[in-house]
Amino acid sequence: MEIISLAGLAAAMTVLALTPGPGVFATVASAISSGVPKTLGLICGLVTGDICYLLFAIFGLSMIAQSVGEFFIVIKIGAGIYLVYLGFRLIFRPSPQRGAPHQTPSAGKTYISGLFITLSNPKVILFYCGFLPNFMDLPALTPMEIALTVLTVATVVTSVLCGYAILAAKASKALGEKNKGRALQNTAGGLMIATGIKVALN
Repeated sequence: MEIISLAGLAAAMTVLALTPGPGVFATVASAISSGVPKTLGLICGLVTGDICYLLFAIFGLSMIAQSVGEFFIVIKIGAGIYLVYLGFRLIFRPSPQRGAPHQTPSAGKTYISGLFITLSNPKVILFYCGFLPNFMDLPALTPMEIALTVLTVATVVTSVLCGYAILAAKASKALGEKNKGRALQNTAGGLMIATGIKVALN
């Protein structure tokens, strides 16, 4: 596989990852409410979902990948409801005192949420099972090329989402210093609710 193919894949993945969607909204909301370290589990789940669809496309399982949305319909709705629940809990949570800790979802829960946000995203399904096979000769990839492709996808998506998380956390800190904690909680909660609704209704 030529370097230009990996560069083209990286560029396409960057556009896909930068496009606002459920994954971006969930990342921003989590970073605002919990900070970057607590958001890494969510990002890992989102990236895992991308890798799952990539491997489906590479190994000719696009039919299975395209049916995942229906297969996981109940889980998708459950993930959406869980995100809405987190959003409302964040909005109605008392504002913490300066320096006081507050409870956040476990890394495992945020990972699962991120995974199913990606698995139920039609945009991701269309990209890997529709666009990517026309962009790259997936069946002809060698094991080393598959590894490089997976690494490229994981690196780009992780970098973009971490960038969103860092910017959101910095904005949260700056506003927090101006005693805007309640507004931040409401913003993060609203984003989480919107993400949950979008995930459930997609």
